[in-house]
Amino acid sequence: MTDMSMDEFYEMANEVRNWGVWGADDEVGTLNYITPDVVRRSAGLVRKGAVFQLGMDFAPTGPQGDLLFRRNPLHVMTIDGGDRGAVTETFPSWEANGLAQEYAAFMGSDILRFTDDMIIMHTQSSTQWDALSHAYYDGLLYNGFSADTVTSVGAYRCGIDKVGARGITSRGVLLDIVRLRGAQTSLMHGTPITAHELDQAAKSQGVEVGEGDIVLIHTGWVTKFLRAGDRSPSAGLDWRTAQWFRERRVAAVAADNSGVEDVASGIEGNMLPMHLLCLREMGLSFGEFWDLTALAADCAADGVYEFQIVAPPLRISGGVGSPINPVAIK
Repeated sequence: MTDMSMDEFYEMANEVRNWGVWGADDEVGTLNYITPDVVRRSAGLVRKGAVFQLGMDFAPTGPQGDLLFRRNPLHVMTIDGGDRGAVTETFPSWEANGLAQEYAAFMGSDILRFTDDMIIMHTQSSTQWDALSHAYYDGLLYNGFSADTVTSVGAYRCGIDKVGARGITSRGVLLDIVRLRGAQTSLMHGTPITAHELDQAAKSQGVEVGEGDIVLIHTGWVTKFLRAGDRSPSAGLDWRTAQWFRERRVAAVAADNSGVEDVASGIEGNMLPMHLLCLREMGLSFGEFWDLTALAADCAADGVYEFQIVAPPLRISGGVGSPINPVAIK
């Protein structure tokens, strides 16, 4: 892969920047392309009533594990079926445990028993959306907001709650690069997906990418992981494809890998340049770890690569990402 310079990165940053396009206070970026008309037209793509769940499991065996700063979820039962007998037999006499006493008093005169649980997790531990506050450089977020607005309390600017308030429903388009390259499962790491390949995939699939679309990139990573537990990277988008998405006024892009783009960026000192170009400059939302296996197979079978996508994030106040279970409907 040819090494690129930071000068070329900064040049493209100036070309794709969307700051001020939707006003000085805008915090959702290219999701503004999803108008009521776009949502209405997306509903017309539902023809056979087939629903595809694109979310991976949120489990200790999930796709994280190699990053020290991001772990798989921890699922904890707070009340389970084994507590049934203890409610009446043990808890009433456990005077040193206020919780046990409270539980026994609450349940002592009623037939109701229940189970309860909690989950401790990174918001981006599995299938998720990045908020526009997730990536920045030179101290600035999307639309010129200061990175100092993201504190230990949360993201005051460009948080995922700003997206959650409007939801995400639009036309989805799958670009199957695994099929285009004739790969068996996943694409080889270090062979970034180019803009030319995106054009080739769209042409071969008989589909056009347009304003307000959510583009799904099939790399085969999730399929490889689910079959063999292999977390090694696969190919992602070349960072220069940021221009391709801007020209088409795409609302969001999601992929079935860990970072949408290829981590072999070719720019020394800039590991994830497309994150910076899309999230920080364009305001283009990223979805990661989407399971596109079944959807890609169905699209190949019926030749239809467009569908409705419903993928709202959780309204996590000040969150810089959100777990999701997106749905494609054909």
